[in-house]
Formats: sequence, C-alpha cells, structure tokens
Amino acid sequence: MLAGARAGPSLPQTRTRGSGLGQRVRASRAPAPRQQLRFRASTPCRATDDDSAAGPSTPAPSQPPAAAQPQPPAPIDFELAMEGDEEPTAVQKFLFPDKEELPDDFELPIWDHLEELRERVLVAGLAALVAVVGCFCYSKELVLFLEAPVADAGVRFLQLSPGEFFFTTFKVAGYSGLLLAAPTVLYEVIAYVVPGLTKSERTFLAPVVFGSSILFYFGLVFSYEVLTPAALNFFVSYADGAVESLWSIDQYFQFVLVLMLSTGLSFQVPVIQVMLGQLGVLTSEQMFSLWRYVVVGSTVVAAVLTPSTDPFTQGLLAVPLVGLYMGGAAAVRLIEQRREGAGQGA
Repeated sequence: MLAGARAGPSLPQTRTRGSGLGQRVRASRAPAPRQQLRFRASTPCRATDDDSAAGPSTPAPSQPPAAAQPQPPAPIDFELAMEGDEEPTAVQKFLFPDKEELPDDFELPIWDHLEELRERVLVAGLAALVAVVGCFCYSKELVLFLEAPVADAGVRFLQLSPGEFFFTTFKVAGYSGLLLAAPTVLYEVIAYVVPGLTKSERTFLAPVVFGSSILFYFGLVFSYEVLTPAALNFFVSYADGAVESLWSIDQYFQFVLVLMLSTGLSFQVPVIQVMLGQLGVLTSEQMFSLWRYVVVGSTVVAAVLTPSTDPFTQGLLAVPLVGLYMGGAAAVRLIEQRREGAGQGA
C-alpha cells in the first residue's frame, strides 16, 4: 500500500509525460516567439529588447513629433528691454527726452493713470489761466490790434451799454489766451495718449499733429489778413453815402473772433483727408472724383461758418476750402505712391 502510493506521483512518470507530448508541444511552439515578434514589429508599438534579439524586422512608420508644451513667459527685465529697444520716434524724443523714463516701458495701475491725468489737466489749466491773465493785462493793445483791419475805413466803435467794453476785453483776453496756451495743452494731451499707442500709430501721430497746428494758425492769419478786411470793407463801402458806420464794439469783436476761429477750423480739411487715406476709407481717386460735391459743400460750410450772410465773404472762405481739399487729395496720392514703391521694393 505504501509502496503503491509512493509510486503514483513518482518523478519518472512526470518526466515521461514531459518527454513525449510535452516535448512535441514545446517543439511546435518554438517558432511562436518569432511570429509574435514579427507581428509586434509590424505594429507601431515601441521596440523591446526581445525585438532586437529576434533579428531585423520591418521598420515602423515615422510618427510626427509631439507638439512642444508652451512655456510660461520669463519675467521681463525692464532695464535690459529699454537698453535694447529701438530708436524712439520724433514724437517720443520731443515729449520724453530721457529714454529711460518712457512710460510705455511699464504697465501702470489705474490709480497711477488717474494721477497722471490729474497732473496733466492741472498743468494745462494753469497754462491757460496764466495766458488769459497775461492777455488781459494787454487787452487794450489786443483791441487796437483787432481794430486794425478797418482802421482806415472811417469806422467808429461805440460802447452802447455800461461795461460793454470791459466785458469785451474779457472775451478778447479769453480767446487770445486759449490760442497762446494751445501748444501747452496739446503737449499734455499727446504726452498722456502716446504711451498707449503702437509704433505705427506714433509714427502717424507726428505729421498729423504738426500739420494740424500749422494749418490752424495759417487759417487764423489768412482770416486776419485777407478774409476779415475784405468782408468789413465790403460792408463799409456798401453803406457809404447812406449811413454812417457806427459799430458796437461787442458785436464787432464777436464777428471777428468767430470768423477767425471758424476759418482756422475749416483749414483742417487736408488733415482729415490724410487720416481717411491712411485708414483706407477713401483713396485719392475717389477724392478727386467728388470735386463737384466738394464745391457745393464748401459753399454751404462757408455760409454756416461765416457770421455774415453776404455771398462775398462766403466766397472768400469757400475758394480756399476747395483749394485745401484738392491739396489734401494730392497729399493722399503721394502717400499711396510712396506706399506702393515701398511694397515693390520689399
């Protein structure tokens, strides 16, 4: 019993079972690793150590490289950024002579912007106040200067109510002071706006501001030297022999000041044309094709801006407006030709 029990699970029986069918099974399964390797090599899986030992296999198709993960921006060293920055524009050199203090190199919080706005408004207001007070100290000289266009026409100026001349001098001093303080006010406005503009906008700002200022003061000179004397002498000659020219001092200065300011504003037409051309709203060809409408529009604008209703004064203002419009269209054409030449050269 004990001998039979021990003989059941004996080692020779295990070896016999393994030496027969087991060996044949293992012999039939021997190529399996190679087949399995060939199957794995044909798939886009990653090669293993067994693949390199199995011999050459079919190359796996190339995979596109994985997209690089975006890295967070490095902190900006403002000192190095300012040292390697490009050359400042003409407006920046004029407004901020020290390049180390350019405000567009930093981002200011809202309270700092409000503080800067308060300071610039204060400076502009003080400049206007000083200019008005200074002009009031020389108000009589300014009155005589504005009376000069009709000084030789035999016109007499009267004060028709108490204090009329006093309040008229206030009005003359106010207008004159604002004209004198206009460069300072314009400087403060540009200095506050420039840091928020792009490089191309800053480059475009310099000729616009310069051209607008020149045209405005040129309009004042044209009104004082040409338009105002012609209009007033027309009125005097028309009334000659019928009535004596006795004019109210307040109404006279209201007429002259309104005529001068409206002429200066109307001389801004070329600046508006250049801005529209730069923005691509209108081309020079379109501007030249609208000349008939411009003639009619200039006549209407002259009738609205001039304080008088006579056609002579309106014609004196309408003719320069048409000429300025044509000049603005020609300036837009030059800008377009320069842009096309730069595009062809690039």
